[in-house]
Amino acid sequence: MIVVKVGGSEGINYPAVAKDAAALWKSGQKLIIVHGGSSETNQIAQALGHPPQFLTHPGGLTSRLTDRKTLEIFEMVYCGLVNKRIVELLQKEGVNAVGLSGLDGRIFEGKRKDAVKYVENGKIKIHRGDYTGSVEKVNTALLATLMDAGYLPVLTPPAVSYEGDAINTDGDTAAALLATAMKAQALLLLSNIPGLLANFPDESSLIREIPAARVNDPQYMSVAQGRMKKKVLGAVEAVQGGVGRVVFGDARIENPISAALAGAGTVVR
Repeated sequence: MIVVKVGGSEGINYPAVAKDAAALWKSGQKLIIVHGGSSETNQIAQALGHPPQFLTHPGGLTSRLTDRKTLEIFEMVYCGLVNKRIVELLQKEGVNAVGLSGLDGRIFEGKRKDAVKYVENGKIKIHRGDYTGSVEKVNTALLATLMDAGYLPVLTPPAVSYEGDAINTDGDTAAALLATAMKAQALLLLSNIPGLLANFPDESSLIREIPAARVNDPQYMSVAQGRMKKKVLGAVEAVQGGVGRVVFGDARIENPISAALAGAGTVVR
């Protein structure tokens, strides 16, 4: 079992991801695809007159401010445009893919945050009414049923809260919890860079391996800025939870899944 998370930044080679996934699936390799869609969400939100806003939290992590209108745009792009694009590409490759959000069948379930702390002008403030949360449970029974019946699941946020609200959640973190719950041999986090870079954006500065036990060493965490910091911490949690290895790989190239499985990128183990 392999979980493949495809990022939502510009430059993703979706046809190559689908072709590679199809070849592996047809060879008997079970896999689940999780995807994002942040770049196109930002563009469409801007075009609709509701531009994206981001909060910087204490500790340096950032997240999308998600009011109800933002959530609806998010669902339109993630669950509609991007999800069905990937499903269509897989269908063209002869794979009977099923596209679902974490809201469907409570695949991704967790707690909606009552309040979100953020930093503005050096002061800590609290934002309420956000539709965000963290995945705490995965409906592995539904996913196993689909795969046993020959379907390839293609999943995307949002998740669902315990009260039934749709909640924006981090796709990388959800994929890491999914990989742990499904006892995956590998979790591949594919994006528009080749892995963790010591000197971003210099791609020749790729860090080839991160020992999970040494993730807090300055040589690793000092260069993991912004969303990459959350990715690295999620990768370590997945390894500690029993996932064989996590690979940060390049989704711009041909055969991106096979390349990551062969060790191209940054490997966390």
